[in-house]
Amino acid sequence: MPSLDDIADAQTALTTPQVDRLQALITDWQIVADLSFSDLVLWVDDAESKGMWAAAQIRPTTGPTTLLEDVVGTFVPRDLTAVGDEVLPDGTEITQAAVPVTWAGRRLGVIVRRRPTADRRSAGALESAYQRTSDDLFEMIRRGEFPLPGVPSELADSLRVGDGFIRTEADGRVSYASPNALSAYRRLGLTGDLRGSDLIEVTTALIGAEGSDRQFSALFGAGDTEAEIENAGASMLLRIMPLRGDSGPLGSLILLRDVTELRLRERELVSKDATIREIHHRVKNNLQTVAALLRLQSRRMEIPAAREALKEAERRVGSIALVHETLSQSFDETVEFDLIADTLLRTVLDVGGGAVKAERVGSFGLVPGEIATPLAMVLTELVQNAAEHAFGPEGGRVVLAVNRIRGRVRLRVSDDGRGLPDDFDPTLSLGLSIVSTLVRGELKGELEYESPTGGGTTVAIAFGL
Repeated sequence: MPSLDDIADAQTALTTPQVDRLQALITDWQIVADLSFSDLVLWVDDAESKGMWAAAQIRPTTGPTTLLEDVVGTFVPRDLTAVGDEVLPDGTEITQAAVPVTWAGRRLGVIVRRRPTADRRSAGALESAYQRTSDDLFEMIRRGEFPLPGVPSELADSLRVGDGFIRTEADGRVSYASPNALSAYRRLGLTGDLRGSDLIEVTTALIGAEGSDRQFSALFGAGDTEAEIENAGASMLLRIMPLRGDSGPLGSLILLRDVTELRLRERELVSKDATIREIHHRVKNNLQTVAALLRLQSRRMEIPAAREALKEAERRVGSIALVHETLSQSFDETVEFDLIADTLLRTVLDVGGGAVKAERVGSFGLVPGEIATPLAMVLTELVQNAAEHAFGPEGGRVVLAVNRIRGRVRLRVSDDGRGLPDDFDPTLSLGLSIVSTLVRGELKGELEYESPTGGGTTVAIAFGL
């Protein structure tokens, strides 16, 4: 089905500002269709004045449709400013009326409203209020005053007539409030009826001075506006649309929705996220305490091998603490692992006394927390092992190359050192045994040791996220 832009560009002489105006209209005309219980079809003039093109359509959510098939893109060789009733092939009688769409003194098109003639709703209070308000909106369309100035947010723009509807008069008093609207106000604390009351006074009394970030009275008459009001018991989202007639203001159309449960869930999620981040922060602090204790103990050791073992344990604990520190600053259970990898690589400079240089090529991206911890430990062991055993006093270079494709990570830790000895056995090294256990057990990945022809050592690891 072609869009309004497609039809306007190919079949009409409408300018870009005029098309934008029509786009604004059809973005907001669901309200008009629901209030009038009618299908709406927007027709625009052919560029050569040979007829009109159906550029957009909308069906009501409050009543049956007469558009069993889409009509957008249809051409009729006549002007539809005046239309009569219609009879469908199945015998259904359709009542039609045409409303010119004007803007800046020019007619941009025609809205044809269609409704089954047999759909004679009883003139109840709700139907009467809907029809009266829709008539006011159609007159505003005829005068070029609808849609109104203002850009409601996506949430406010999603409000529908059935969510809650209030009609006020020019003096601010409520002439009608739908059952859903009345229920929402009762949740705010209303005890009486809304009809006949001053909506600004009632709402201000219910929410108090701190219930809204703006004065509630200032929301009326300022164009199409939105607000969220709340008190200790409930939260409510409102969209306020002033109605105007030939002689001045007619009152306001207010759409509203009770969003109390939604806001409660949002607060629970925020609280839960904050709790999780605090847990990670405390775990990080505890691990740093353990690392400090290991450091103190290593300084008291007189046996060099024992002192070195405690230092290695301290570095392993520190790599885990680094992951939890990053998680404590995140809003979900994923971490930007590049930051962790770069921090771990910088430790190579300390271990190698400044003679070892390190760099990262490629990006890990976001990594789940349960993978980040074993991955950080693996990198710590490999980088530390390369810095301690691959080079002489002259130092060297360590490169971490990462390639991530469709949820699978391949990384290579390479050095330009002396290479693997002929009797190399990774099971004899505690650090490499830890690497093997973490890669195959925690990461469910694959691990290989390579000795390139040009010298040095490469450890290749592949695993899925």
